[in-house]
Amino acid sequence: MLGLLAIFIQADIINQGKNGNTSSLLLDFLDELGLEFITCDGQYDDRQTKALAMLMLRLKNYRTAYFRSWKKLHSDKINISEMPVSNRPVMQDILKFKPESEPETEQNSEPELPEPEENLEDLLKNLNDLTGLIKVKEDLNSLINLLKVHKMRAERGLPQASVSLHMVFSGNPGTGKTTVARLMGKIYKALGVLSKGHLIEVDRSGLVSGYVGQTAMKTKKIIDSALGGVLFIDEAYALTANTGSNDFGTEAINTLLKAMEDNRDNLIVIVAGYPDLMQEFLDSNPGLRSRFNKQIIFDDYTPEELMDIFTSICSKSFFELTEDASECAREFFKNRAEQHLASFSNGRDVRNYFEKALTNQANRLATMCTVTDEELVVITKQDLEMIELF
Repeated sequence: MLGLLAIFIQADIINQGKNGNTSSLLLDFLDELGLEFITCDGQYDDRQTKALAMLMLRLKNYRTAYFRSWKKLHSDKINISEMPVSNRPVMQDILKFKPESEPETEQNSEPELPEPEENLEDLLKNLNDLTGLIKVKEDLNSLINLLKVHKMRAERGLPQASVSLHMVFSGNPGTGKTTVARLMGKIYKALGVLSKGHLIEVDRSGLVSGYVGQTAMKTKKIIDSALGGVLFIDEAYALTANTGSNDFGTEAINTLLKAMEDNRDNLIVIVAGYPDLMQEFLDSNPGLRSRFNKQIIFDDYTPEELMDIFTSICSKSFFELTEDASECAREFFKNRAEQHLASFSNGRDVRNYFEKALTNQANRLATMCTVTDEELVVITKQDLEMIELF
């Protein structure tokens, strides 16, 4: 198995980011394959499960340590294709590699440097600077103030009231639910509520499997990776959509509810999805509504807010809009919001609109004999007029 991993590590280094994640995908596949094998008879042995987890942890640590070692030795090399063939990584060298230590490896993590710590003031500013979401900010700032006072009481030895921080984020696609959840994890860490503050994002496919017992194992694995942070379950209603047809979503829900109780001081769960469907989700299990007693409503963006998001994306990417291009974009977002199409996805629509604008600008500039610096950063009405979103 290590030989197979070495082949994929070698390919990742040679590809240098073009397809530089194949070794990670291989480990995920082997992990899933191992779970399938353990539970193929509808039962599973706890010893086998622990043995598989230990094996996968060692392989992931080996991969992480090798990448770090390679980057340290070759940090001055910009392009591996320019290196002599004799200096490129070979499978034998990878197999001989012995890690100095085995770093902790979390699910879906990559061998990257840790993010710098952010203070509470900056995080709150990031939250309050988000476009729109006025009611969301009011609700979350009230919750944050409650936690600040809660912390003061703890520091002064006063009794603590139990505060549930699990939440429901109800809203249509593209309204900033994931962005806010990620920020809240960092804010909770800054407040001392969580030990890590990271976000693990998952949907039904990441929790549910097709065999008895395997869903519980898969869900526990995701929960373990989220301990100390926020577990964000998108489209959570999909877990309870087929409860009458021997669906394993119920098994995932029951495993989740138990974990929320067992890890109440080190795990926050946020479930998210369409407003109406989230109400059905909460009503599907008596334990859900009692544990998710805070609901945050994410309204659709107004045309003005969509335009603000668009100009912000342009500015951050060093693009400028001509006056008539601004008017064209403003009219587009007005019509888009007022049509109430099922495909309307708020901020995602803005991002798609921006990317199509860049494609149109590139096609326009490619026909010109010479292009000035100013023309490279300007988006014109012509670049926006023919854009359609579906």
